[in-house]
Amino acid sequence: MSFRRIQSVSLAAGLLFAASVAAFAQPTPGRATEAAAVEPLPFVGPIFADNMVLQRGEPDTIWGWSDPGDNVRVQIGGNTATGTAGADRRWVVRIQPPATGGPYTVTISGHQSVELHNVLVGDVWLCGGQSNMGLPLRFTKNADDEIKLANYPDIRFFTVQGHPAYHRVDVIEGEWRVVSPETANWISAVGYYFARKVQQEIHIPIGLVIDAVGGTPAESWTSEAALRPLHDFDIPLAELDRLKAENAPEYGNYVAHWYDQYDIGEKNNWAAPGFDDSTWKQVSIPGGFAELGVPDTPALVWFRKDIILPDPLPKLAAPASTPTPGPFPRGDNMLSLGEIERMDTAYVNGTEVGGSAWVENPRRYIIRDGILKPGRNVIAIRVLKTKPDGGFLSKPEDLVLALGDQISIPLAGQWKAKLSFDARPPQPLPIAYENWPVMPTVLYEGMLAPIAPFSLTGVIWYQGEQNSPRGYQYRKILPAMIADWRSLFGQGDFPFYIVSLPAFTKRSPVPADGDDWAETRESQAIAAAAVPNSCLAVTIDTGDPDNIHAKDKRPVGDRLALCALARYYGKNVVYSGPTLESVERVAGSIRLHFAHADGGLVVKGDKLEEFSIAGDDRKWFWADARIEGNTVVVSLPFVPNPTQVRYAWQSNPAATLFNGAGLPAAPFRTDAWLGKTEETKPY
Repeated sequence: MSFRRIQSVSLAAGLLFAASVAAFAQPTPGRATEAAAVEPLPFVGPIFADNMVLQRGEPDTIWGWSDPGDNVRVQIGGNTATGTAGADRRWVVRIQPPATGGPYTVTISGHQSVELHNVLVGDVWLCGGQSNMGLPLRFTKNADDEIKLANYPDIRFFTVQGHPAYHRVDVIEGEWRVVSPETANWISAVGYYFARKVQQEIHIPIGLVIDAVGGTPAESWTSEAALRPLHDFDIPLAELDRLKAENAPEYGNYVAHWYDQYDIGEKNNWAAPGFDDSTWKQVSIPGGFAELGVPDTPALVWFRKDIILPDPLPKLAAPASTPTPGPFPRGDNMLSLGEIERMDTAYVNGTEVGGSAWVENPRRYIIRDGILKPGRNVIAIRVLKTKPDGGFLSKPEDLVLALGDQISIPLAGQWKAKLSFDARPPQPLPIAYENWPVMPTVLYEGMLAPIAPFSLTGVIWYQGEQNSPRGYQYRKILPAMIADWRSLFGQGDFPFYIVSLPAFTKRSPVPADGDDWAETRESQAIAAAAVPNSCLAVTIDTGDPDNIHAKDKRPVGDRLALCALARYYGKNVVYSGPTLESVERVAGSIRLHFAHADGGLVVKGDKLEEFSIAGDDRKWFWADARIEGNTVVVSLPFVPNPTQVRYAWQSNPAATLFNGAGLPAAPFRTDAWLGKTEETKPY
């Protein structure tokens, strides 16, 4: 089978995919695939390895594959258990772990023998979600200082490598690492701060299994059996069934399959430097679609341009001994294309260097060593445009080929172009355009099910951004997913702690009537309140209006740790900020009563703000608010009969209400009026 690595490294998407430190290996769209060589199943599952942490206090399930009938024996710290390989070659052993701590050696013997060294016994937490869970420590605030001090031999982490799948996968790839200044670059920052705070309070080994992929929705992490009863995903599940029946490549997204079916440019290798484009039209970029007869209709177009580079090529700057935080090392060759609507794929000399469906983020693709050469080079760009004003959206000066820090070659102007597919109605377009895994079930099958039933303490979950356009629906999918995970691992209602989304995007100067992130946070809070043994870590006072991957991850990890310390470990710590408990409507005002007002209600900033008020006319105004004991009284003179209140009800609110422990109040509303996302039907 032909494989490639997804390289969607536009400015923001580079960080988005940093969530999966390992890239995705998957077939190249549009190219014939040969039968994949069947890899032999390993004697011991890859998640059982040197430096791992085994769960304390309960039997640990260990598995692998051997000859049918092979009796496999597992020994650790004086404890022994056995199991027999079945007809499917799989063997499973459940063994009682020794005392918390270590290090121990685990011996596994049958027709083969394996020893696992430097194994600890402690608590194992699964870190799930999308890019903000997977975001490595090296990309976050104070990274250099934190990494230098990250000497925690009792904290270990295993990062599950990305692998979308349409059928159940047996084996994942990954490696257990001990947290040290040499390894901490690539640990999940949220997971790191969580584990550090817990370990410093509880003084036992902590293992983190990081199972997160940037840009992925919750339904990708949920099984078909859990999704079917919701009936919200019938259309994509039907598409998935069709692809399974066709034995299609397991891309995990819709657009790659669409290219396979409709893109004649991919089929005929229009990216190849030797391809004859002499009959193609001359067009001008930015632009280029009108000349091909598709100025304002959906279309798939290929563009090609020859670039002459000097001999010799300029030398790139030597890499720094310590990597520069951020997705782009300084001095790299870089192809910059600006913003593009809707989806692009870029090639240099026939090699794919990047692609993205994230419209608003400028494309910046690193060109690896050995791709560029002296003399003639060919840049090819495939663009799927869906809107009348789509295609290349940026200024001409934003289209540049940079050779390190020395040469910058403008790319705007004359290109050659050819229409690959006229996608105007009634021709179909993809269900969705993301070129990363977004299809239902594909990460459950490829990345979650293969590690079950690994013994766990619980889960910390940071996700919701990708589901935010359907924020109201999230109150259905998240509880279904949690129940699904608990069923999969078969260890009861283990703790499941949820990050409430932080602040993001430009702040609204007027009260927001509908807001996708606010409604997603509400769904997260509803799920946390309804699902047993769960907890909400409110982060509304953190975030970055200009960067969905806010760099300050310590408050996120610390607040998840507070949930664990209070709710699981039984520590007497404050774990929640003020939460709305009851509403009292009095003449001309509304009094809000709060739980979790530990240390009293506190104003952060110059005044208590971000409260809005409305009457029966459903018109929202910023309100006057004051603290009285453990209550807040909200009023406004020209709203004499207020009926409803909202607090922090926008994507990027000013968080001003806290408790004496320094934890922020959770955003809330008292009304149940129709929101922005309640009737959203994506399919």
